[in-house]
Amino acid sequence: MSKKTLRKSRDKKIFGVCAGIAEYIDVDPTFVRIVWLILTFCFGVGILSYIIAAIVMPSS
Repeated sequence: MSKKTLRKSRDKKIFGVCAGIAEYIDVDPTFVRIVWLILTFCFGVGILSYIIAAIVMPSS
């Protein structure tokens, strides 16, 4: 059994954060990007959390 690690994806639009999360939870990256946009526009936490994730997540 291989251990999954959360990493930025090479299939990226900006920094690869959403695509990396999508690979980790095995869903379509478009779904993660849409959820991220909803979080940004409805609650205002998306942009700050994206920047933090881009800094903290290792590259693949």
